[in-house]
Amino acid sequence: MNKKTYAEQAKKTAQAFKDAGIVITKEEEARIEVADFGLNMVDKIGLQLLTYVNTERVCAKEMVLFPYQTCPEHKHVSGEENGVPYLGKEETFRVRRGTCYLYVSGEGSADAIHGILPPSKVTVFHEIILHEGDQYTMVPNTLHWFQAGKDGAIVSEFSTKSRDESDIFTDENIVRMPKIED
Repeated sequence: MNKKTYAEQAKKTAQAFKDAGIVITKEEEARIEVADFGLNMVDKIGLQLLTYVNTERVCAKEMVLFPYQTCPEHKHVSGEENGVPYLGKEETFRVRRGTCYLYVSGEGSADAIHGILPPSKVTVFHEIILHEGDQYTMVPNTLHWFQAGKDGAIVSEFSTKSRDESDIFTDENIVRMPKIED
């Protein structure tokens, strides 16, 4: 993703927070992350986020998805860091604005979902529709993907420590950490 696209997405994200009445500081605005997952189609496969805190015990983020933008299918696996084992991330999503279509393992099929199939590999279709004020908790190693509805979505995430760089994506073309080019 180029710097111009990154800056435009970050600016739109800051405006989405403002429109939703979510106050962020200038320092937080400067830390908005735009993830295009290495596919260079951020409007379809992408996520904008602001991490408030990420310690050894807890993480809190705001995630912004624009209309029908999708965070690709992935799971948060257990692993080892500096010789110390850790469990995969447990996370709770709470929708603050809009609608979020969340897909996890279980009953469901691709032809019965309310969202739009993304241009990336997805394999789980148990649909959980989250409206403003709804929340859902996923245990570690839950395969999932999510997408905003027609008006976009702002989703708060409350979780154990986030190790985004170790997420496992179903689509082997996904690169989690953004690469910004001139």
